[in-house]
Amino acid sequence: MAARKTTARPAKPAAPVEPAPCSVCKGSGTVAVAVRVGRRHRKVGQQDGICLSCFGNGTT
Repeated sequence: MAARKTTARPAKPAAPVEPAPCSVCKGSGTVAVAVRVGRRHRKVGQQDGICLSCFGNGTT
């Protein structure tokens, strides 16, 4: 009996894996930072700043 010739099947492309959103900023990339002014450093309001966990990327 002769050896059976088989052709190699092409590899299936892997499904793209999406990275998980950052748990600190919830994927937005920005977080609220308290603004302090005056000699006693009283809190006046908040401004947006980049998330230091993901560096504003929004993903972990």
